[in-house]
Amino acid sequence: MKTTLDINDQLLADAKALAAQQRTSLTRVIEEGLQLRLRSQAAPQRGRLRLPVFKGRGGLAAGVDPLSNKAMLAALGDDA
Repeated sequence: MKTTLDINDQLLADAKALAAQQRTSLTRVIEEGLQLRLRSQAAPQRGRLRLPVFKGRGGLAAGVDPLSNKAMLAALGDDA
């Protein structure tokens, strides 16, 4: 569909230069830009993500040395 737009002169010059550099049409550059903008608007806006926090008690089993990989693997029952 044909349409008429009023575009900032510098923006149009930059878009034409990009089209020439990419060996494509100005129409294609404008369409791609519009598609990107519409896709970003369609994506759901998320607020801050809340991570779950474990507030329980516990820790390592008694007698397990947390600085020893061998002791940790043995406590898991995985001697591999």
